[in-house]
Amino acid sequence: MTILKQISIHELTDFKIGNAEYTEGATGCTVILPRDKGATCGVDIRGGGPANREGGLLNPLAANDSVNAVLLSGGSAFGLEASIGVTKYLEEKGIGFPTDSGVVPIVCQSCLFDLEMHTSQIRPDTALGYQVCLNAENNNYTDGNVGAGCGATCGKAYGSEHMMKTGVGSCAYQLGDVKVGVIVACNSMGDVFDYTNGTQIAGAIDYNTKQFLNCEEALYMMQMHSQLHTNTTIGIVLTNASFNKTQLTKIASMAHDGMARSINPIHTEFDGDTIYAMSSGKVKADLNVIGTLAARCFSEAITASVKNSESMYGVLSYKDIH
Repeated sequence: MTILKQISIHELTDFKIGNAEYTEGATGCTVILPRDKGATCGVDIRGGGPANREGGLLNPLAANDSVNAVLLSGGSAFGLEASIGVTKYLEEKGIGFPTDSGVVPIVCQSCLFDLEMHTSQIRPDTALGYQVCLNAENNNYTDGNVGAGCGATCGKAYGSEHMMKTGVGSCAYQLGDVKVGVIVACNSMGDVFDYTNGTQIAGAIDYNTKQFLNCEEALYMMQMHSQLHTNTTIGIVLTNASFNKTQLTKIASMAHDGMARSINPIHTEFDGDTIYAMSSGKVKADLNVIGTLAARCFSEAITASVKNSESMYGVLSYKDIH
């Protein structure tokens, strides 16, 4: 029988991972820095409204084969400023694509929409992008209402008065010498389910009765709230297995199956759902095995993002109703 060993995301030691947030603005960043200064990376964008940087470089037809950082953040398109802080940090370290004018750091970023949580005037910026890299030096990543998940919520089909608090979550497994991990910031329009049994664990809820509503039903009845567009679940698959950019794009694609098992509705035009896949290239492995395990990790990371969150900004969490 095949044995999977569950491990901490920090046991993927080829990567440094950090969180930083502006709690007064209910927004933040999570960064992944390859220890070898660069790593191969692919991406699969399924949502209809993504906010991202340098996604074109991850196209298998593009020449670039090395990424120096992936940044997940809040702030919607405004949050893209945070990547400038990451770029500044990497330039100071001499990390980036070499040119006659110096290194050019390759920083990919995706943002979720959290502007409605507390104040839309405080967003991830250059200073926060730089700070999150400093935090990554100490691997300060934890699950919960931190980093890119500081202002994350779910179940928004009926408006903010019925949504629940989520955050960032992680999951990792080891299979022989191969390690696969996922970090996700769950900020979905849809409801969230435990993929192992189909039980709803978060989503649209009646605050008086603590009974769940049904976001899928809201779509069918065309009762969608004006805030329906304020979503996007973003994440990354990390592995020490060796794959090229095309193969990693396929792994990111397979990981979306984990998102679909856990969130419903998902991948609508109101979302910007995006998954990266990054490899340090140390171990030989089968793509199908890693893609399948990535999907499992993604589902479990979404569950972790729900169960490790606390009530904040007047929004209920899983711990309030279970």
